[in-house]
Amino acid sequence: MIKQYWPFFLVVPLLGAGYVLGVPSLLSWQGLAARQAELREIVAAQPVTSAAGFVLLYAITVAASFPGAAIVTVAGGLLFGVVLGAALAVTGATIGASLLFVVARGALRPMLSARVAGVMARLQPGLERDGFLYVLSLRLIPVVPFWLINLAASMSGMRLRDFAAGTALGIIPGTTIFASIGAGVGAILAAGQTPDLSIIFRPIVFGPLMALAMLSLVPILWRRWTKNRG
Repeated sequence: MIKQYWPFFLVVPLLGAGYVLGVPSLLSWQGLAARQAELREIVAAQPVTSAAGFVLLYAITVAASFPGAAIVTVAGGLLFGVVLGAALAVTGATIGASLLFVVARGALRPMLSARVAGVMARLQPGLERDGFLYVLSLRLIPVVPFWLINLAASMSGMRLRDFAAGTALGIIPGTTIFASIGAGVGAILAAGQTPDLSIIFRPIVFGPLMALAMLSLVPILWRRWTKNRG
C-alpha cells in the first residue's frame, strides 16, 4: 500500500512548496512584469542555482497542473535566452509530467479510471502498443491540453520511459517558440502590455507543427497498412 502511494506523498510537499514560494502569483504576466528586474539580477548573480530553481519551478507547475506553464516558458527565454531557456523548460516539463504520470497511475488511478473509462477504451490499445509515437504526436499539437495527455497516458499500460521520451521530444518545437518570444518580451512587459502568444496558431507556425505530428504517426499508419494488405 505504501509503495503504491509514495508518489502522492512526494507531490503534496511540492505543492506546498509551490504555494510558499508564490508560484501561482508568478504565473501571470503582471507577476512576471513586476519581478523581471529582480529575477534578472538573481540569474546574473547565481546562474547555476537559478537554472536549477527554474527547472524545479517548472516541474512543480506541471505536476500540480497549475495554469500558466506557457508564461513560465516565456520567462525562461526572458531570463536565460532562447536555447538555454527552452532546454530548461523542456527538462522541467518532462520531470513534472513524469511525476504526475506516476502519481496518477498509482495513487489516483482508482479515482480517475471510472471517470475516463470511455475515453481510455478508445485510446488504451494505441497507447499500449505505440505509446511513444502517440504521445510524441499529441505533444506536437499545441491545442491538446498538456494535463489531459498526462492523465490519459498514465491510465494506459505504456511505459514511463516511452512517455518521458515522447514528452521531451514532442514539446521541443513549441517550447522553443515560446522561449524565443520571451527573449524579446522584456520591453513589452515593462510597458504594461501582454505578449501575444497566439503566434503559435498562425498558419506559418501551426502548419509545420501539425505536419510534424502527422509525420510522427507514419510508422503506425504504415504498419496498419501492411497488416491489412497481409
